Amino acid sequence: MPDETAGRTDLRGDCARCFGLCCVALPFARSADFAHDKPAGKPCPNLGADHRCGIHAQLRHKGFTGCTVYDCFGAGQKVSQVTFGGQDWRTGSPEHTRRTFEVFPVVRQLHELLWYLTEALTLPAARPVHADLRRALEETERLTLGSPGELAVLDVGAHRQRVNTLLLRTSELARAGVRGRKKDRRGADLIGARLRGADLRGASLRGAYLIAADLTGADLRGADLIGADLRDADLADADLTGAFFLTQPQLNAARGTAGTRLPGSVARPVHWTARG
Repeated sequence: MPDETAGRTDLRGDCARCFGLCCVALPFARSADFAHDKPAGKPCPNLGADHRCGIHAQLRHKGFTGCTVYDCFGAGQKVSQVTFGGQDWRTGSPEHTRRTFEVFPVVRQLHELLWYLTEALTLPAARPVHADLRRALEETERLTLGSPGELAVLDVGAHRQRVNTLLLRTSELARAGVRGRKKDRRGADLIGARLRGADLRGASLRGAYLIAADLTGADLRGADLIGADLRDADLADADLTGAFFLTQPQLNAARGTAGTRLPGSVARPVHWTARG
């Protein structure tokens, strides 16, 4: 099996090399995930002068669950250290600060695509499109290295669509090798669905709404989980080995146990319990 973590070191958030961009550039609304409102461009009151979160170890307890499931896929350090050459938004001109916050969400989207493309290249079944995937990977990486001005006007949506066509073909090739009938639940409303023990091997769950779904003991081997909403989904004892396009933020938003089996590309969330 290929090393699923190879080539992804720079696609994981490194807060020590970032100027707290996710805590400033992005807005959030008071909800079950955030204890209060915060507009885009305004620092979170929990952000310290050192760009570190002052309540990081207590985020869930203090009502900031949304922060614990977020990941920039390494875009924070790319924008901080590469795009703006290590210049802190706090010490730059108003124009520099504005442009930093404008560019960060764009690079975050590009880095998410880099994550998927890198994973796609580890799938042996996708070999027929590996050359196209490599070209898309190189083009996406080139775009992340653009100037602030180039990134600000980039049509990232159009680029995502082009890459998604390749990722869809990758999914079809990868799932074709899974035995049995493969369910197509792309974009399905499965909120609160009772899927305990369900056979979802090789299923397409692209963009499916699985919020609070009961997936206890479900077999998700070889399933495509790109964009699936797993908030509060119960993955206790579920088998996700071989599932692909699953990201750490998706997993962090779900519930699981020590018995949940995971692909090697993601880590077991620290807040999961060992119940059952």
